[in-house]
Amino acid sequence: MIDKNKVYKTRDGREVRIYATDGANGKIHGGMLDKEGWEHRTWTGAGRIMLCEEHPYDLIEVRPRHKRTVWVNVYGDSKPALHLSRELADQYRCDRIACIKVELDFEEGEGL
Repeated sequence: MIDKNKVYKTRDGREVRIYATDGANGKIHGGMLDKEGWEHRTWTGAGRIMLCEEHPYDLIEVRPRHKRTVWVNVYGDSKPALHLSRELADQYRCDRIACIKVELDFEEGEGL
């Protein structure tokens, strides 16, 4: 179900504002940013414009993106170890055969 405390966009990428999630017959009320400005829209409780098929104006939750830099110590015959800084990785450098910097860029909930 749609939660007015979350951020949404349309399936085709337009900005959306949700005004109410308790409309008659479970309708969602809000606005969609178009070329001429904000346009009023209503969606089903599941965020759909049409019941029977996907539509470019359906609501899609926008999940925050996160970026992290981590360091992975690689050891000869044992498991690699992940560290949040190069300094921490260096504290565990005994028998390390490599220290790899990894840049992570992911959407919240990705891979779950």
